[in-house]
Amino acid sequence: MTILQKIIDYKKTLIPSLLANKPQFDVEKKVRPSLYDELRKSDTLQVISEMKRASPSKGLINEGADPTIQAKKYESAGAVCISVLTEDKFFKGSYQDLADIANTVNIPLLNKDFIIHEVQIDYAKAAGASVILLIVAALSDEKLKAFYDYATDLGLDVLVEVHNEEELDRALAINPKILGVNNRDLKSFNLDLAQTEILAERINAIPDIAFISESGIWTSEDAERVARVGARGVLVGESLMRSGNVEDALESLQIPLPKVKVVK
Repeated sequence: MTILQKIIDYKKTLIPSLLANKPQFDVEKKVRPSLYDELRKSDTLQVISEMKRASPSKGLINEGADPTIQAKKYESAGAVCISVLTEDKFFKGSYQDLADIANTVNIPLLNKDFIIHEVQIDYAKAAGASVILLIVAALSDEKLKAFYDYATDLGLDVLVEVHNEEELDRALAINPKILGVNNRDLKSFNLDLAQTEILAERINAIPDIAFISESGIWTSEDAERVARVGARGVLVGESLMRSGNVEDALESLQIPLPKVKVVK
């Protein structure tokens, strides 16, 4: 069984409890900037910074991290968005982390989770998210479209995540505005920045899309590599969570965006 399937099977056990309890979080109502607009208008590579205590591949990364302190560091360092893992078993996150961060910062907030039911989208919005993640590998075509439409109807931005050509075909069928290429294969958890390069040409041929490279970004050289092929943003978790100086680490990734030649 793949790691992704283990996570999905676990998430299925939580859905009845979510359905039985209305989401209730003490979250201040805020109008946050659109992540899509922020990515499209920038002339530097934008950083989506992640609150991440652990992962299945690396184990504990920063178990004792305070989400509000981490979020303040990210916002002051110029992050375009904060990604908050709310998966509890494998990543040690929670919806309360999301709610606490929502009350702390004013930039866009991405709920990073393994969404398999609409109720998780309700919880994400109630806890203060302005963006949700939909993982193509975890969903059927029907659910992918249904969840995308459901979230956009709630006023949420949606980051649609793919890993390979087949998943990209499925994602493009719903015309996403924000598309992320995960350099980590969620089935094997192997990591390779070439995934971004392999899919870039097809993504760049689509007008007005916001293209993000996810996972495996540690250095300015990594940032330059994905920006060179058209990424407008990077989603970065582990390197920032392990960094002794978040501000410097984040700033090193905010490189000027090169002109990308679109092949038609």
